[in-house]
Amino acid sequence: MDKHLHIVCLDVPYPPDYGGVFDLFYKIVALYQQGVKLHLHCFEYGRGSQYALNRYCVEVTYYKRRNNINALFHRVPYIVGSRANKKLLENLLKDDYPVLLEGIHCTWFLYTNELSSKKVVIRLHNVEFQYYRKLSKAASPGIRKIYFFIESMLLKSYERKIAGKALCVAVTTKDVQIYQNELGVHNIKYLPVFLPFSLVNSITGHGEFCLYHGNLSVVENEKAVFWLLNKVFTDPAIPFIIAGKNPTAKLVKFVSGKPGVTIVANPSEEVMENLIRMAHINVLPSLNETGIKIKLLNALYNGRHCIVNKEAVEGTQLEELCNIASGAVDFKKVLLKLVSQPFTQEDIDLRTRVLNELFDNDKNAEQLMRWIY
Repeated sequence: MDKHLHIVCLDVPYPPDYGGVFDLFYKIVALYQQGVKLHLHCFEYGRGSQYALNRYCVEVTYYKRRNNINALFHRVPYIVGSRANKKLLENLLKDDYPVLLEGIHCTWFLYTNELSSKKVVIRLHNVEFQYYRKLSKAASPGIRKIYFFIESMLLKSYERKIAGKALCVAVTTKDVQIYQNELGVHNIKYLPVFLPFSLVNSITGHGEFCLYHGNLSVVENEKAVFWLLNKVFTDPAIPFIIAGKNPTAKLVKFVSGKPGVTIVANPSEEVMENLIRMAHINVLPSLNETGIKIKLLNALYNGRHCIVNKEAVEGTQLEELCNIASGAVDFKKVLLKLVSQPFTQEDIDLRTRVLNELFDNDKNAEQLMRWIY
């Protein structure tokens, strides 16, 4: 008998051009390859309808996200209230198929107990209240900082209430521990993210520069870059490239006065892949200790040495593949050690062994199906 599944996505999961949609899209592909008949529901607010999704789904339905103040109702987080769409509920209740809710963002009707007749699983991409707390701390004084702070408080209360209503599936073991210890959730499992990478494509030898890459319009990423520029890359003899989406005018202006530093704004996928592969060191500190960083996985599959802080890898099972530093002095020390250290075939073999075990899309899709069905 055919297996059917509703998947509710917080965003349109195609193209997979930013970290948040990698797990969404490649999970859809993996479940399709397992023979699951997918009924996809997407909130669309700028990415448009994507015909490519019809290849993997028996139907794809798009919903508009509410973007006005009325979405802040009943004191629930904006990321949840703005996705409370009655048409979505009607479509989910047309049959008895199970539901996979992608992110706390999509859980309003679970919260209101209107999905009580359905088998529901929540995919947790992050510990959202901690993520928004970090965004608040990183943001400059103003309305965004206030919004992030209020959203964090609302999310902590909401996540505690919602998480006991369905099986939760987290992307790291650290997130599992936080949900268990801080939110009292025990019906929770760990499942690695789904990825496009299947082979380690790193090359041996030396590169000519260090690289930070990420979405540069995200406040925590920009803050990480400024920290690197001010505290770590103070020697122009070590070339440093910053690459990513939509750098702010403030960052562009600051970099223009820094010898040895280059910014690559909005690189194509091909250019970004080449930068990651050719860099000698991918330097990727994180201000957020929950979730998993797709840019780090990209660097591990395709780049050479990686330097990170503990927050970037805790609970990911990737610790042995990275050089972990704490604070600016330690980052500089590790950086100077690796500059003259070639990347070897032994490094590639270790990555292949660890990554193949963790990020096997077929194996992980089968495990998810066992939990759902």
